[in-house]
Amino acid sequence: MPPFLVPQRTFIMGYRNLAHCVQDLERSGQLRRIDLELDARLEIAAVQRRAWQRGGPALLFTRVKGCAFPMLANLFGTLKRTRFLFRDTLPRVQRLLAMKADPLAPLKAPQHWPGMAAGALHLLPRRVPTGPVMARSCRVQDLPQLVSWPDDGGPFVTLPQVYSESCTRPGWRHSNLGMYRVQLAGNRYAQDREVGLHYQLHRGIGCHHSEALERGASFPVHIFVGGPPCLTLAAVMPLPEGLPELCFAGLLGGRRTPLIHRKGFLPMAAEADFCISGTVIPGTLLPEGPFGDHLGYYSLEHDFPVLAVERVWHRRDAIWPFTSVGRPPQEDSTFGAFIHELTGPLIPELVPGVRAVHAVDAAGVHPLLLALGSERYTPFAERSAPQELLTQANALLGTGQLSLAKYLFIAAWQDAPQLDIHRIDDFFRHLLERVDWRRDLHFHTRTTIDTLDYTGSSFQQGSKLVIAAVGPAIRRLPVEIPADLTLPSGLCHPRIALPGVLVIQAPPADAPRGQTDPALQAFCAAFTTTDPINRFPLLVLVDDSEFAARTLNNFLWTTFTRSDPASDTWGIGAETVTKHWGCNGALVIDARRKPHHAPPLLDDPEVEKKVDALGARGGPLEGIV
Repeated sequence: MPPFLVPQRTFIMGYRNLAHCVQDLERSGQLRRIDLELDARLEIAAVQRRAWQRGGPALLFTRVKGCAFPMLANLFGTLKRTRFLFRDTLPRVQRLLAMKADPLAPLKAPQHWPGMAAGALHLLPRRVPTGPVMARSCRVQDLPQLVSWPDDGGPFVTLPQVYSESCTRPGWRHSNLGMYRVQLAGNRYAQDREVGLHYQLHRGIGCHHSEALERGASFPVHIFVGGPPCLTLAAVMPLPEGLPELCFAGLLGGRRTPLIHRKGFLPMAAEADFCISGTVIPGTLLPEGPFGDHLGYYSLEHDFPVLAVERVWHRRDAIWPFTSVGRPPQEDSTFGAFIHELTGPLIPELVPGVRAVHAVDAAGVHPLLLALGSERYTPFAERSAPQELLTQANALLGTGQLSLAKYLFIAAWQDAPQLDIHRIDDFFRHLLERVDWRRDLHFHTRTTIDTLDYTGSSFQQGSKLVIAAVGPAIRRLPVEIPADLTLPSGLCHPRIALPGVLVIQAPPADAPRGQTDPALQAFCAAFTTTDPINRFPLLVLVDDSEFAARTLNNFLWTTFTRSDPASDTWGIGAETVTKHWGCNGALVIDARRKPHHAPPLLDDPEVEKKVDALGARGGPLEGIV
C-alpha cells in the first residue's frame, strides 16, 4: 500500500499536507477509496456529482485510466466535513474575525483570547530552501485530464490555486492566490507547452497582469494543485485588499505556510502536491472553453491569457484534488456556506447599516443577491419609502465580488427583525408584500456583469436591478390561481411558484440580443391594471411552467439565470416618469431561454448508464452513487 494511504494518528493543529488530510479522513470513516479503474473523461466527474448529491464521503480514485496519479473528490462535500477539516483552528479564526468586527471582543470575553497572539504568528509564511513539491517533475499530459461535461473544450484543473505577485512590489506581501480555472489541453494550445488561464472580472490577478503589461515586464505565474486544504479555501476567500491569501491559509491551517524561495523565481508552496510553473505570454490570447460552469450552463469559447509552461513539479506521493461544477447546488456550494460562516459577522463593517447578505447559490450566486439593510435616515418618521436602503444597495454593488450581482433585493430589517435572509421563500414573501413597482425599481444599464452570464447585451455587458422594499405590507399575496384568470392566446399552464409569484408557459423567445421581445410587451399590453392577474405582483414567463414551479430551486435557477433586467423586465401599466421606469400593475420577467443564451449542461447518457450499473445492488459503487 502506498505510504500516503496508510492510516495514521490524528494530526493536531491542521494538516501539513493533503496526504495527511486523506489519512485522517480515512481513519475517521469519512473517505472511501475507489479501486475500480475509471476514466477521468466524464466518468469520474459523474461519480463525484452523484456522491455529492447523496451527501457521501470523500472519494479517492486510486486507478485513473491512463494516469499514474490518484484523484481526490468530495473533500469539501459537506459543511460538516469542511468544519471537521479545520476543527483545530476554526474557533481561533472565528474569534480573530470577531475581533475585526468588534475590537472590544477581547474585553467582553477575555477567557477566549489567551492564545490569539500565537495564532496570529501563523499568518506569516515561513521561508524554506526546498520542499516536497520539488521532488519530481512530469509533463502536462501526464496530469489527470479531467473532463466534466460532454462539450467541454478539453481537460481542466477545477481546484487550482493560481499564484502571482505585483511586479512593482514583488514578494508574498503583495501576492494573490486565486482560483481561476486552467485548461490543460485542447483548442489551439501547444501540447505540453501552453495552458489556458481563465480569470474573470474583479480578480486580483488582473491587477498584477495589468502592472506587468504597463511596465513591459514578464509575468510569472505558479499554479498549485493540492497541498493542505487551507490553501484551497484561502484561494476562494473574499479577503480585504492588502491581506494576502497565504496569510489566511496559515491562520486557517494552524501553521505557517512554508514557501520555497529561489533567486529569480516566484515563491512556491512547499507542501503543494503539484506546481505548474510558467510565464503568461504578453499580448497572446487564445480561445479557452467551452466549460460546464457553476451557473448550470456552458461558458462558451472566448479568448483568454495563455501560460507558457516551463516545468511541472510534483511531490512523490502526489494526489490530484478536483471537483465538478454544474447547475447549483454542487460541492462548490459548500465553499459559499463555509465562507458565510466565517465572514458573516464582518458584513456590517464592510457596508455600514447592512445586517446580512445572501448570494443565492441556487440562482448561480451572482445572478441574485438578497440583503437586509437599515432605514435610519429619518427615525422620527414612519418608514414609507426606501432611503438609506438605496445608499446601501449602491455600496454593495461597488464592493468586491458583490459588485457582480445582477438582481439585488434589499429590505429593511426594522420591518421584520425576525426575518432570516436564508429563508428565501420568507424573504420573497416579505419583499413582495411591500414593494411598490412604481417607485422601487432601480436599474443600472450598460454595465459589467459576470463573465459566465450570457443574458446581457454582449460578453460581460448587461444590466442590474435593485429592488428595495420598506414599510408596512401593502398587499396580501395570493396562493391560489383565481378562477377568473384569463391568458392571451399561446400562453398557458399558469403555476404558483411562491405566494404572489405566478409562472406562465410561453412560446419560445426569438428577440435579438439586447432587445426586449415584442411578445413580452404584447403580453403586458393585453391586460389593464384592474385585471385579476395583477393580484400577483410578480409574473414570470418561462419555457416550462411545470418545471419552473416544481421546486424553489427550479424557480430561482430559471428566473435569474435566464433574464437580463433591462431587456427582460416589463410590466402591466408601465410608465416612465422623470426618467424613472415603473409599472402600475404586475411586474413581468421574461425568463425564457433566448437564442443567444449558452446551452444548459446535460449528462452523457452512456456514462450515466454505466454509473447506474456500478451503483446498483452488489455493484462496486453501491451506496456511493
